Amino acid sequence: MSAITSEYLKNETIASQPWPQKAFLYQPYEEEQILLAENASCLAVRTYLTMLDLPFTVELRANSEFMSPGGKRTKLPVLRVENYTYAEFEHILSFVELKGHSLTAELAPEEKDDMRAHLCLVEQIFTNAEQYVSWVDKEVLEKVTRARNGSVYPFPLNYIQNWRKQLAVRRQLGVAEFLKLTQEEVTDRVDKLCQSLSYRLDDKPYFYGKKPTELDALVFGHLFSIFTMTLPNNVLAVTINKYRNLTQFCKNIEEKYFKRV
Repeated sequence: MSAITSEYLKNETIASQPWPQKAFLYQPYEEEQILLAENASCLAVRTYLTMLDLPFTVELRANSEFMSPGGKRTKLPVLRVENYTYAEFEHILSFVELKGHSLTAELAPEEKDDMRAHLCLVEQIFTNAEQYVSWVDKEVLEKVTRARNGSVYPFPLNYIQNWRKQLAVRRQLGVAEFLKLTQEEVTDRVDKLCQSLSYRLDDKPYFYGKKPTELDALVFGHLFSIFTMTLPNNVLAVTINKYRNLTQFCKNIEEKYFKRV
């Protein structure tokens, strides 16, 4: 059987199965362990699944970033639905859409293209900026990042894991050409993205009108995490806070989807 045929049969099987009552979303411990970029990604997926009204259970695991099928470090969160395991926002989104659930069914083709472009831009700029603040800014690195990332490991494994993670993140930032930037240049990129998002949102409740899309879930995950995670360097929060419609957007989504009685 060819790889193409095998993948087609797998997709057909996934699409034919209904969403189960037991789906599990694995992420690090929120109080002690999780870092800014990871928290943003995990919250984005939780928001996305909640907007779709799909049942899932959040499972906190110290080793969640090592739960990929290949056993290697993976991007978070990790979604397990029956025999299927997917990690990070983009792949989880594709899996959910394959099962017939979508927030963009009513969008025009040009709006869908615009939304996909914004998804890529948001994921790239916000994630790299969050990683930069966490792993390059010396004060945040020393006072927050190392303590949280190493909190679940005994000595001396905590030092080894911090060293490995820092190397991996700096390599990622180097590929994205963020490592050579100053903090002011990173902040400027975030500011320009916020300008674009603020313009796109305008005075609407969501980016494309009266109903949420994947972009709303992803942007909320990043913005709300930046606003609520306490760091000695809050330059990202200060930058985003200039855009009143974006801060109100976060308050509205939190109120609607995470403060249900």
